Amino acid sequence: MKLSILGARVIDPVSGLDQVTDIHIEACKIVALGAAPAGFVAVDTIDAQGLVAAPGLVDLNVALREPGYSRKGSIVSETRAAAAGGVTSLCCPPKTKPVLDTSAVAELILDRAREAGNTKVFPIGALSKGLDGEQLAELVALRDAGCVAFGNGLDSFRNTRTLCRALEYAATFDLTVIFNSQDHDLAEGGLAHEGPTASFLGLPGIPETAETVALARDLLLVEQSGVRAHFSQLTSARGVALIAQAQARGLPVTADVALYQLILTDEALIDFSSLYHVQPPLRTRADRDGLREAVKSGVVSAISSHHQPHERDAKLAPFGATEPGISSVELLLPLAMTLVEDGLLDLPTLLARLSAGPAEALRLPAGKLAVGGPADIVLFDPTASTVAGETWLSKGENCPFIGHSLPGVVRYTLVDGRISHQA
Repeated sequence: MKLSILGARVIDPVSGLDQVTDIHIEACKIVALGAAPAGFVAVDTIDAQGLVAAPGLVDLNVALREPGYSRKGSIVSETRAAAAGGVTSLCCPPKTKPVLDTSAVAELILDRAREAGNTKVFPIGALSKGLDGEQLAELVALRDAGCVAFGNGLDSFRNTRTLCRALEYAATFDLTVIFNSQDHDLAEGGLAHEGPTASFLGLPGIPETAETVALARDLLLVEQSGVRAHFSQLTSARGVALIAQAQARGLPVTADVALYQLILTDEALIDFSSLYHVQPPLRTRADRDGLREAVKSGVVSAISSHHQPHERDAKLAPFGATEPGISSVELLLPLAMTLVEDGLLDLPTLLARLSAGPAEALRLPAGKLAVGGPADIVLFDPTASTVAGETWLSKGENCPFIGHSLPGVVRYTLVDGRISHQA
C-alpha cells in the first residue's frame, strides 16, 4: 500500500523538523519527507492541510488488564482506546493474572496485541516472581520473549539486599529496571497526600517522604549496581530534584510522570470523588509546579497516561474502599494539549515528551519520523476541540475528565502506515 499524507505541519522532535510538507509511505515505512521518490504513485492520499503530523505517541504505562481482569479491560478494548488518544506504541505493566513473570504470559499478550492490530505493545516483565519481591524472575527468558524492561510496580522489595542483587543481575545483561519508588511502611494504609486536604477530609495520609526516602535508596542502589534505571510515576517536587541531581552526577536514569499529575492536585479530593483516588496520590500545587518545571527542562523526559481502567463497581464504594486509578489513555493527546494551551510547554516540546522521550528512555524503536523508519504517525487538529466521553472505547469509564472540552482532536492514527484510528 502506497500512501501520501499531503500538506501537514510535520513536527519531528528528534530531527528538529517543523515545517509544512508531505509524507510518503510504502511497505510500512516512511520512504520520503517532502517530494515523492521517483516512480512513487500513491494509491491513497490523506489531505492533511491544517493538521499536525507527529510521531505516534509512546505511552510507558497502559494497563491492558489482560490476562486476568477482563471485567476491567482487554487488549482489544484498551489498545483501541490508546489509538484514539494518538498512541502507536505502549508498554503494559506486569500486574496481570497470572503475573507477567513467564515467557508464556509475555507471548500471550504479544500474540493478542498483534491480532488486535491497534497499537504496538511492549510488555514490562516482573522483576520478581509473582511480584512478591523475594525471588528474581527469569529476566533473560522474559527479555527473549519480548519484554523491554522489568519492574515490580508499587509492590516493593522488602529486603534491600535482594533488590540490590536483582539490580546487579539486570546490569550484567544491560536490562532496564523500572522503579515505582514508594516506601511501603510510610505509605501503608494511606489514601491521599498527607497535608491540609487529607486532614480536613479525615483521610489517612501518604507523606512526601514515602516517595523521597524510597527514591534516595533506589538511586544509591542504581549507582552501586550500574543498572540502567527508569523512575516512573514521580509525584513530588523534591522527588524530581533528586532525579536531577542523579542525572547531574552522570547516573543512567530517566523518569516519567503521569499526565494527570501535571493537571490535578490533592484539592480535587475535596468532594470525596473516588475518580481522583490514585496511587501514588495527587499532591500539592507546589509539587505540581515542580513536576511541570522538570518536564519543561527535560529532567522528566516522558509523560505517560498511567491508564488504569476499572469496572463501574470499583469506584462506587466509599472513597477508601474504592480501587485507585484513572482511565485516560483515550484522552492522552487532548489532555496533554492543555499544557500548550496554558502556556506551560510549546508544541514541539510537548510532542518530544510524548514520543521521543519515552521511546529513548526504554530504547524502543519508536518516537521519530525518519526516512526508512516505521510509519507510526498521529495526525491531529490543534484548533479543534474534543468533548471527553462523547465517544468512549475503553472498558473503564473511571475518568474525571469526561464531559470536559479539551483542545485538539486526533484525526488519524497510523501504525506501520495502516490507519488504526480515524475520527
